[in-house]
Amino acid sequence: MKFQSIKARFATQREFILFNSERYSGSAMDSIAGNIQSIRERIAAAAAASGRLPGEITLLAISKTFPREFILRAAEAGIRKFGENRVQEAEEKIPHLNKDLMLEWHLVGHLQSNKARRAVELFDRIHSLDSVKLAAKLNKAALEIGKTMSVLLQVDLAGEETKFGAEPAAIREILEAASGFSGLRVDGLMTIPPFFDDPEQTRPYFERLRVLRERLESEQPGCLGQRHLSMGMSHDFETAIREGATIVRIGTAIFGLR
Repeated sequence: MKFQSIKARFATQREFILFNSERYSGSAMDSIAGNIQSIRERIAAAAAASGRLPGEITLLAISKTFPREFILRAAEAGIRKFGENRVQEAEEKIPHLNKDLMLEWHLVGHLQSNKARRAVELFDRIHSLDSVKLAAKLNKAALEIGKTMSVLLQVDLAGEETKFGAEPAAIREILEAASGFSGLRVDGLMTIPPFFDDPEQTRPYFERLRVLRERLESEQPGCLGQRHLSMGMSHDFETAIREGATIVRIGTAIFGLR
């Protein structure tokens, strides 16, 4: 059964989270630490193959649809940065996890402007800024709560109807607007390429994002802050690292199939 059809059976996000907590087996949880170790080794190998250091690449564990128990198991294995796709689901997790764990939360999914304030309250970084309108909403929310919000600009390089992000031609306008908002700090770019069975077919998309970053930085040095490239997921992250990824978003390869 597809994820969306399963989810439709539940009246609230809380019920769905509780259902997920029950349906995942203990063996799946037991494999998380080993999976993380394997991913770290693969990151190190991909970094070495491209003349980079493993420490240049951030492993972001994508915990969407997985219950809090899985997040805690990953935290025990040393993960401190987690990514969620939806504000509503994050509300059922982030406030209920021990703050002493010092976890860092990233929103990697599409963000509707009417949820901007809650996203700023919950997350440490938002990867999916894709319009001037959303930038203004995030800035207003950040200023109201006294926070500087780290954001990445999501670039649509695939042109797929199911994908979000701004077209490359619109990125400069969004960057200019966001850079002028004191409540925001633009720290790089993000993209989601099409899915290919052969990860090498994603390489041109990752290369285009890297080239775009270098072009923007050459035009206006420092405009992308930490100069992050958030790209690469479970099936293609090694290719992304070879093209310069600084953040890889890994879900399935850590937590298992959804």
